[in-house]
Amino acid sequence: MNYPVHIVAVGGLIENDEGKILAIKSPNRGWEIPGGQIEAGESITEGLKREIKEETGIDIEIGNLVAVHSNIGYRAQPHENNRIGTIVSFGFTGKAISGELATSSESLEVKWFDRKQILNVINEEFTRDKVRYMLNYDGRVAYLVFSRAPYILHNVQYL
Repeated sequence: MNYPVHIVAVGGLIENDEGKILAIKSPNRGWEIPGGQIEAGESITEGLKREIKEETGIDIEIGNLVAVHSNIGYRAQPHENNRIGTIVSFGFTGKAISGELATSSESLEVKWFDRKQILNVINEEFTRDKVRYMLNYDGRVAYLVFSRAPYILHNVQYL
């Protein structure tokens, strides 16, 4: 029996004391909120803190789980022809508690954006949708099901 493979990822809608949102400029996707894949043996919350620190230099306090994103489309492994699993990503709010903005190999730039401006700087439609639902958190977790290439938002539910 072949077991399905799902990549587990996280993203953080991180605010500073002025209410601005932390974003990175990815070498591949442009502006987005920080986050990434969870490593083997790592909890989701540990992975979120690690990813944000690595990509931005900022230490965070995690807030609420506000969204779950299911990318149900398979994708090719970079530089190979084999398909890798779908991605399930957990979106959290959070608060910056210390650190200085710093770039990395995954972040060409790191900036704080006004909540009203953040969606305007995000180029990729699927990333804009993810962040839009996270910004509009009303106490219910948004569950988005989508695929990419081309981007299709298949379903949105509130849990």
